[in-house]
Amino acid sequence: MSEPYNVLFLCTGNSARSIIAEAILNRVGAGKFKAYSAGSHPKGEVNPKTLQLLKNLNYDTSFARSKDWEEFAVSGAPQMDFVFTVCDNAANESCPVWPGQPMTAHWGVPDPADVEGTDAEKHLAFAEAYRMLNNRISIFISLPMNVVDKLALQKRLDEIGRNLPKVG
Repeated sequence: MSEPYNVLFLCTGNSARSIIAEAILNRVGAGKFKAYSAGSHPKGEVNPKTLQLLKNLNYDTSFARSKDWEEFAVSGAPQMDFVFTVCDNAANESCPVWPGQPMTAHWGVPDPADVEGTDAEKHLAFAEAYRMLNNRISIFISLPMNVVDKLALQKRLDEIGRNLPKVG
C-alpha cells in the first residue's frame, strides 16, 4: 500500500469541528488517510463538549489539541494532499501557502460551540456537527482517488461541501 493521503481540517478556533473531523477521518480512513486539524486563531484548548462527544463514541482523544495552522506550513511539516475548511470564517481567511499545492474545498458546518441553551440543546448541536462531518468524510473516503483526474476530483470535493454528492 502507498503512503496515506494527508488531510488537514481547518477552522478558526480548532476546538470543535476540525477536531471532530480529524478524529473521524483517522478512524474510518485508517491506513488510507492521515488527518490533522488546525485553526487560524486557535483557542488553545479543545472544547470540553467536543471531548465528551468523542469519548462517548469510543474515540481516543489523546491526539486532541488546539493548534495554529502555521504549524503545518513550516519546513518539515507533513505535506498535505487535501485541505478542507469546516467553518465559514476560516474559508474566508487568507490561508498560508501549503507546500505541494493540496486540493482544497470548503465543507462548512455550523459551530456547535456557538449554540446557547440547555445542555441537551448543546449536546444536540455537537451531535449534529458530528453527523454532518461523518457523512461528508464517508463520501470522501469512498472516492476513487487513484482513477479520477484532478478536475473531476475537485468537483466532487466541492459537491460534498454543498451536500450534493453524486453517486457513482
